[in-house]
Amino acid sequence: MTTRGGPAQPQQPGHPASPEQGLDTSQPAQQAGTSVPTRPALAKPPPSAVLDEAHLGDIEGALGRIRLGEEEVGGGVKRKLITFLAVMGPGLIVMVGDNDAGGVSTYAQAGQNYGYSLLWTLLLLIPVLIVNQEMVVRLGAVTGVGHARLINERFGRFWGWFSVGDLFILNFLTIVTEFIGVSLALQYFHVTPYVSVPVTGVVLVAITASGSFRRWEQALFGFIAVSLILIPLGLTSGPHWSQIGYDFVVPGVQGGFSSTSVLLIIAIVGTTVAPWQLFFQQSNVIDKRITPRFIPYERADTTVGAFVVVIGASLILISAVFAVRGTHLAGNFTDALGVAHALEMHGGWYGAAFSIVLLDASIIGAASVTLSTSYAFGDVFGIRHSLHRSFKDAKPFYAFYVAMIVLAATIVLIPGTPLGLLTTAVQALAGILLPSASVFLLLLCNDREVLGPWMNPRWLNIVAVFIIGVLLVLSGTLVISTLFPGISATTVAVWVAVALLAFAALAGVWIRITGRRSPAPPPHPRAAMSPAERMSWRMPPLALLKPVQWSPLTKIGVLTLRGYLVISVLLLIVKAVRLGHG
Repeated sequence: MTTRGGPAQPQQPGHPASPEQGLDTSQPAQQAGTSVPTRPALAKPPPSAVLDEAHLGDIEGALGRIRLGEEEVGGGVKRKLITFLAVMGPGLIVMVGDNDAGGVSTYAQAGQNYGYSLLWTLLLLIPVLIVNQEMVVRLGAVTGVGHARLINERFGRFWGWFSVGDLFILNFLTIVTEFIGVSLALQYFHVTPYVSVPVTGVVLVAITASGSFRRWEQALFGFIAVSLILIPLGLTSGPHWSQIGYDFVVPGVQGGFSSTSVLLIIAIVGTTVAPWQLFFQQSNVIDKRITPRFIPYERADTTVGAFVVVIGASLILISAVFAVRGTHLAGNFTDALGVAHALEMHGGWYGAAFSIVLLDASIIGAASVTLSTSYAFGDVFGIRHSLHRSFKDAKPFYAFYVAMIVLAATIVLIPGTPLGLLTTAVQALAGILLPSASVFLLLLCNDREVLGPWMNPRWLNIVAVFIIGVLLVLSGTLVISTLFPGISATTVAVWVAVALLAFAALAGVWIRITGRRSPAPPPHPRAAMSPAERMSWRMPPLALLKPVQWSPLTKIGVLTLRGYLVISVLLLIVKAVRLGHG
């Protein structure tokens, strides 16, 4: 299916990412077989920061194509729908990918141990997901540069390598958990891990290293389609709709709040809002060649994905409630395979369907998280990193992807590997990294040099700061409670919240005092641009941007964040060593 989108402006990179790329900054990038209209010399757009020429050209989606330079004819509902289908992908995939093996296990535990009472946590996650991921949509479409590269260039090598290094560790551990999910899912069908894990690894490499972005996206859409088996599974699991409706809108916990239930609530948030999502969607938007013209469509894609992920999580929870209702298993969660066997008592197809959901979620999660890491690797080292390129044309990019798959699969197959410890470490490390990722995302989205007319409006900053505050409370509680399980999680959450409110109050006083002595901030760049100018605005090459100017308050906040990260990582290492020895 071919669609006609608005004029997707070809942008010229200001400098090649590496000598082997040899980007020609004097001519528009062309795709083989694609006719790019010749532009007059005066109309040639300014150079942009795009690092790989493969990121320029047609939008080639699983459900359609928008050719470079073709004008949109008309603006009717049908035309907009066709364009949306072509653009759709990054938002849906990143959201469904977050309902991975860890997600299925966490939602099933919530249902088995607490019934429907934690459904309200899922509903609250929709605005969090939309706000966070919408910001990376703009960053990707406007800058043409991945998240890791932007952090490295705008905030210095320390933060760049800190963010990317921890991302690699966290993502690798997450991939290990995805293979654990594969192993558990196929054990239900009596398939040994020594067969299921290697075969899954081969499948993941095959769908990613095909040399075609469209084929990769079509494969992921196929797996997403398989996950729709959740709909009949959930709807036939004897749902009590009145109770479900009540628990969606009225916060509470079956049996009352406790340290255990608070930790599970934090785990639900942690498994649904993960740092890798920011890196993945921004790079995937770039790789799909989405420009500012198509930001509204990608926002819609992200919103649809947020609702899909919450609906899927709810159906998993409902199925787990059904699995153990009226049995001694209620309140005694073991793992996702245990839920599948519990469902089997209600009929063979229930257990099989749940196992297929777990397998499918593990594959989608592994594909997304591994690709997120490879994108960051290519972005930081300035190498070719696009799914539009063949394996031969981007060997380091694909080799890194394959290496992560092979190493993660090997660890799962090593007898005696502490898989439970690895799973715990993933949750704790994600909690440590989440505040850092969210803070730098907000700083980048308020950087005039980076986003220009696309930078955050004030109202969005207020919403984002509130969300980051909530995430900091949850993150701090998760980290402290994981490292020191003897302390009540409820008490920890209260004290962390009090500390953050005190810090916010001091920051407000500081801003009020210093604001009187500082000149009024300039108006939002959007005010000086027409809609057409805004749609064609792209970030200049990184070397041409003015350095970041941090206020004293921002420096204090970043230094505090640095201390939090260093101390938390050290404590996590100590905790892991203790657990490993006993």
